Amino acid sequence: MAHKVNVCGLDTNKLPKLSAKESEEYLLRIKAGDQEAREVFLLANMRLVLSMVHRFSNATEDPDDLFQIGCLGLCKALNNFDPKFGVMFSTYAVPMILGEIRRFIRESNGIKVSRSMRDTAYRAMQAKEALELRNVNDPTLYEIAEEMDAPVREVVCALDAISTPLSLYEPVSGEGADSLLVMDGLVGEKNPEEGWTENLDLKRAVGHLPENEREVILLRYYKGRTQNEVSRIAGISQAQVSRLENNAIKRLREEMVGS
Repeated sequence: MAHKVNVCGLDTNKLPKLSAKESEEYLLRIKAGDQEAREVFLLANMRLVLSMVHRFSNATEDPDDLFQIGCLGLCKALNNFDPKFGVMFSTYAVPMILGEIRRFIRESNGIKVSRSMRDTAYRAMQAKEALELRNVNDPTLYEIAEEMDAPVREVVCALDAISTPLSLYEPVSGEGADSLLVMDGLVGEKNPEEGWTENLDLKRAVGHLPENEREVILLRYYKGRTQNEVSRIAGISQAQVSRLENNAIKRLREEMVGS
Protein backbone atom coordinates (compact mmCIF):
# COMPACT_ATOMS: atom_id res chain seq x y z
CA MET A 1 0.00 0.00 0.00
CA ALA A 2 1.34 3.44 -0.96
CA HIS A 3 2.28 5.79 1.85
CA LYS A 4 -0.22 8.62 2.15
CA VAL A 5 1.18 12.13 2.60
CA ASN A 6 -0.87 15.30 2.93
CA VAL A 7 0.83 18.47 1.71
CA CYS A 8 -1.08 21.69 1.01
CA GLY A 9 -4.33 19.74 1.33
CA LEU A 10 -3.25 17.33 -1.41
CA ASP A 11 -3.41 13.58 -0.81
CA THR A 12 -0.36 12.33 -2.70
CA ASN A 13 -1.72 8.79 -2.57
CA LYS A 14 -4.40 9.82 -5.06
CA LEU A 15 -2.06 11.36 -7.64
CA PRO A 16 -2.03 9.77 -11.10
CA LYS A 17 0.90 7.60 -12.18
CA LEU A 18 2.41 7.59 -15.65
CA SER A 19 4.71 5.03 -17.24
CA ALA A 20 7.74 6.17 -19.22
CA LYS A 21 5.86 5.63 -22.48
CA GLU A 22 2.79 7.50 -21.20
CA SER A 23 5.01 10.37 -20.06
CA GLU A 24 6.47 10.68 -23.56
CA GLU A 25 2.97 10.74 -25.06
CA TYR A 26 1.82 13.38 -22.57
CA LEU A 27 4.87 15.55 -23.28
CA LEU A 28 4.05 15.49 -27.00
CA ARG A 29 0.43 16.46 -26.26
CA ILE A 30 1.61 19.26 -23.97
CA LYS A 31 3.95 20.56 -26.65
CA ALA A 32 0.94 20.65 -28.98
CA GLY A 33 -0.91 22.87 -26.50
CA ASP A 34 -3.08 20.31 -24.66
CA GLN A 35 -3.81 21.98 -21.28
CA GLU A 36 -5.62 18.96 -19.86
CA ALA A 37 -2.57 16.81 -20.54
CA ARG A 38 -0.42 19.45 -18.86
CA GLU A 39 -2.48 19.34 -15.65
CA VAL A 40 -2.41 15.53 -15.50
CA PHE A 41 1.34 15.47 -16.16
CA LEU A 42 2.04 18.04 -13.43
CA LEU A 43 -0.06 16.13 -10.92
CA ALA A 44 1.71 12.90 -11.80
CA ASN A 45 5.10 14.53 -11.15
CA MET A 46 4.23 16.10 -7.82
CA ARG A 47 5.70 13.05 -6.11
CA LEU A 48 9.00 14.18 -7.60
CA VAL A 49 8.56 17.54 -5.84
CA LEU A 50 7.73 15.78 -2.58
CA SER A 51 10.88 13.66 -2.78
CA MET A 52 12.93 16.87 -3.20
CA VAL A 53 11.17 18.49 -0.21
CA HIS A 54 12.19 15.49 1.92
CA ARG A 55 15.83 16.42 1.32
CA PHE A 56 15.23 19.57 3.34
CA SER A 57 13.67 17.88 6.36
CA ASN A 58 16.03 19.78 8.67
CA ALA A 59 15.03 23.18 7.28
CA THR A 60 13.03 25.53 9.51
CA GLU A 61 10.65 26.50 6.70
CA ASP A 62 7.12 25.11 6.53
CA PRO A 63 7.08 21.94 4.33
CA ASP A 64 3.91 23.26 2.68
CA ASP A 65 5.83 26.36 1.58
CA LEU A 66 8.71 24.26 0.28
CA PHE A 67 6.25 22.06 -1.62
CA GLN A 68 4.62 25.09 -3.26
CA ILE A 69 8.00 26.48 -4.27
CA GLY A 70 9.02 23.06 -5.58
CA CYS A 71 5.85 22.99 -7.70
CA LEU A 72 6.87 26.35 -9.13
CA GLY A 73 10.18 24.77 -10.15
CA LEU A 74 8.29 21.84 -11.66
CA CYS A 75 6.15 24.21 -13.78
CA LYS A 76 9.28 26.05 -14.85
CA ALA A 77 10.94 22.80 -15.89
CA LEU A 78 7.89 21.78 -17.94
CA ASN A 79 7.76 25.20 -19.63
CA ASN A 80 11.37 24.88 -20.74
CA PHE A 81 11.55 21.14 -21.43
CA ASP A 82 11.84 19.82 -24.97
CA PRO A 83 11.65 16.06 -25.73
CA LYS A 84 14.48 16.66 -28.21
CA PHE A 85 16.84 17.17 -25.24
CA GLY A 86 17.23 13.39 -25.17
CA VAL A 87 16.87 13.09 -21.36
CA MET A 88 14.07 12.00 -19.07
CA PHE A 89 11.88 14.82 -17.82
CA SER A 90 12.67 13.96 -14.18
CA THR A 91 16.41 14.28 -14.88
CA TYR A 92 15.82 17.76 -16.30
CA ALA A 93 13.32 18.84 -13.63
CA VAL A 94 15.19 17.88 -10.44
CA PRO A 95 17.86 20.64 -10.64
CA MET A 96 15.21 23.29 -11.30
CA ILE A 97 13.03 22.11 -8.41
CA LEU A 98 16.01 22.02 -6.05
CA GLY A 99 17.15 25.44 -7.28
CA GLU A 100 13.79 27.04 -6.50
CA ILE A 101 13.65 25.48 -3.03
CA ARG A 102 17.23 26.47 -2.19
CA ARG A 103 16.64 30.03 -3.35
CA PHE A 104 13.50 30.24 -1.24
CA ILE A 105 15.34 28.99 1.85
CA ARG A 106 18.18 31.41 1.18
CA GLU A 107 15.79 34.33 0.90
CA SER A 108 13.61 33.32 3.86
CA ASN A 109 13.97 34.85 7.29
CA GLY A 110 12.84 34.29 10.86
CA ILE A 111 10.13 36.96 10.76
CA LYS A 112 6.59 35.57 10.62
CA VAL A 113 4.95 36.64 7.37
CA SER A 114 1.31 36.00 6.49
CA ARG A 115 0.50 33.44 3.81
CA SER A 116 -1.26 36.05 1.65
CA MET A 117 1.83 38.29 1.70
CA ARG A 118 4.09 35.33 0.83
CA ASP A 119 1.74 34.45 -2.04
CA THR A 120 2.02 38.00 -3.35
CA ALA A 121 5.82 37.79 -3.10
CA TYR A 122 5.85 34.47 -5.00
CA ARG A 123 3.65 36.01 -7.71
CA ALA A 124 6.05 38.94 -7.90
CA MET A 125 9.01 36.58 -8.38
CA GLN A 126 7.10 34.74 -11.10
CA ALA A 127 6.24 38.05 -12.78
CA LYS A 128 9.90 39.09 -12.64
CA GLU A 129 10.94 35.81 -14.28
CA ALA A 130 8.25 36.20 -16.94
CA LEU A 131 9.55 39.69 -17.76
CA GLU A 132 13.13 38.43 -17.92
CA LEU A 133 12.04 35.68 -20.34
CA ARG A 134 10.71 38.49 -22.53
CA ASN A 135 14.18 40.05 -22.45
CA VAL A 136 13.34 42.74 -19.88
CA ASN A 137 16.65 43.13 -18.04
CA ASP A 138 16.43 43.93 -14.32
CA PRO A 139 12.68 44.75 -14.33
CA THR A 140 11.72 47.52 -11.93
CA LEU A 141 9.14 47.16 -9.19
CA TYR A 142 6.74 49.23 -11.26
CA GLU A 143 7.09 46.84 -14.22
CA ILE A 144 6.61 43.82 -11.94
CA ALA A 145 3.50 45.39 -10.37
CA GLU A 146 2.09 46.14 -13.82
CA GLU A 147 2.75 42.56 -14.91
CA MET A 148 0.88 41.32 -11.83
CA ASP A 149 -1.86 43.94 -12.16
CA ALA A 150 -1.26 44.83 -8.50
CA PRO A 151 -0.47 48.08 -6.63
CA VAL A 152 3.25 48.86 -6.44
CA ARG A 153 3.00 49.40 -2.67
CA GLU A 154 1.58 45.89 -2.23
CA VAL A 155 4.43 44.36 -4.26
CA VAL A 156 7.06 46.35 -2.36
CA CYS A 157 5.67 45.35 1.05
CA ALA A 158 5.48 41.67 0.07
CA LEU A 159 9.04 41.53 -1.25
CA ASP A 160 10.35 43.45 1.75
CA ALA A 161 8.56 41.03 4.07
CA ILE A 162 10.40 37.97 2.73
CA SER A 163 13.78 39.66 2.33
CA THR A 164 16.60 38.62 4.66
CA PRO A 165 17.32 41.10 7.48
CA LEU A 166 20.78 42.65 7.24
CA SER A 167 23.07 42.70 10.25
CA LEU A 168 24.45 46.08 11.32
CA TYR A 169 27.84 44.39 11.36
CA GLU A 170 27.55 43.11 7.78
CA PRO A 171 30.64 44.24 5.80
CA VAL A 172 29.78 46.42 2.82
CA SER A 173 33.26 46.75 1.42
CA GLY A 174 36.87 45.85 2.22
CA GLU A 175 38.29 43.13 4.42
CA GLY A 176 39.34 42.75 8.05
CA ALA A 177 39.93 45.94 10.02
CA ASP A 178 39.56 48.05 6.87
CA SER A 179 36.06 46.80 6.07
CA LEU A 180 33.15 49.25 5.97
CA LEU A 181 30.13 48.00 7.94
CA VAL A 182 26.44 48.76 7.45
CA MET A 183 26.37 50.57 10.80
CA ASP A 184 29.07 52.94 9.54
CA GLY A 185 26.49 54.51 7.27
CA LEU A 186 23.76 54.98 9.86
CA VAL A 187 22.88 58.40 11.23
CA GLY A 188 22.67 58.58 15.01
CA GLU A 189 23.90 60.38 18.12
CA LYS A 190 27.33 58.74 17.89
CA ASN A 191 27.55 59.24 14.15
CA PRO A 192 25.75 62.51 13.35
CA GLU A 193 25.14 63.50 9.75
CA GLU A 194 27.36 66.55 10.24
CA GLY A 195 30.31 64.22 10.86
CA TRP A 196 30.25 63.12 7.22
CA THR A 197 30.34 66.60 5.73
CA GLU A 198 33.04 67.79 8.14
CA ASN A 199 35.48 65.46 6.46
CA LEU A 200 36.54 67.63 3.49
CA ASP A 201 38.42 64.83 1.74
CA LEU A 202 35.37 62.59 1.83
CA LYS A 203 33.10 65.41 0.71
CA ARG A 204 35.39 66.13 -2.24
CA ALA A 205 35.60 62.43 -3.13
CA VAL A 206 31.81 62.08 -3.09
CA GLY A 207 31.57 65.12 -5.37
CA HIS A 208 33.82 63.38 -7.91
CA LEU A 209 31.57 60.32 -8.19
CA PRO A 210 29.42 59.79 -11.33
CA GLU A 211 25.95 61.24 -10.77
CA ASN A 212 24.14 57.90 -10.43
CA GLU A 213 26.69 56.55 -7.90
CA ARG A 214 26.66 59.83 -5.95
CA GLU A 215 22.86 59.72 -5.70
CA VAL A 216 22.97 56.17 -4.31
CA ILE A 217 25.65 57.06 -1.74
CA LEU A 218 23.77 60.18 -0.58
CA LEU A 219 20.52 58.25 -0.17
CA ARG A 220 22.13 55.23 1.49
CA TYR A 221 24.62 56.88 3.84
CA TYR A 222 23.41 60.48 4.30
CA LYS A 223 19.68 59.80 4.32
CA GLY A 224 19.84 56.30 5.84
CA ARG A 225 17.68 54.72 3.11
CA THR A 226 17.60 50.97 2.51
CA GLN A 227 18.57 49.50 -0.86
CA ASN A 228 14.88 48.73 -1.51
CA GLU A 229 13.96 52.36 -0.82
CA VAL A 230 16.75 53.62 -3.09
CA SER A 231 15.54 51.20 -5.76
CA ARG A 232 12.05 52.72 -5.61
CA ILE A 233 13.30 56.31 -5.55
CA ALA A 234 15.75 55.87 -8.43
CA GLY A 235 13.47 53.59 -10.47
CA ILE A 236 16.10 50.87 -10.82
CA SER A 237 16.44 47.32 -9.49
CA GLN A 238 17.92 46.52 -6.09
CA ALA A 239 20.72 44.61 -7.86
CA GLN A 240 21.63 47.79 -9.77
CA VAL A 241 21.59 49.79 -6.52
CA SER A 242 23.95 47.27 -4.94
CA ARG A 243 26.35 47.43 -7.92
CA LEU A 244 26.35 51.24 -7.95
CA GLU A 245 26.92 51.34 -4.18
CA ASN A 246 29.84 48.90 -4.32
CA ASN A 247 31.41 50.74 -7.27
CA ALA A 248 31.04 54.07 -5.47
CA ILE A 249 32.60 52.76 -2.25
CA LYS A 250 35.51 51.33 -4.22
CA ARG A 251 36.08 54.73 -5.92
CA LEU A 252 35.85 56.55 -2.59
CA ARG A 253 38.34 54.23 -0.92
CA GLU A 254 40.80 54.58 -3.82
CA GLU A 255 40.53 58.37 -3.84
CA MET A 256 40.75 58.69 -0.05
CA VAL A 257 43.86 56.49 0.03
CA GLY A 258 45.43 58.55 -2.73
CA SER A 259 44.58 61.90 -1.18
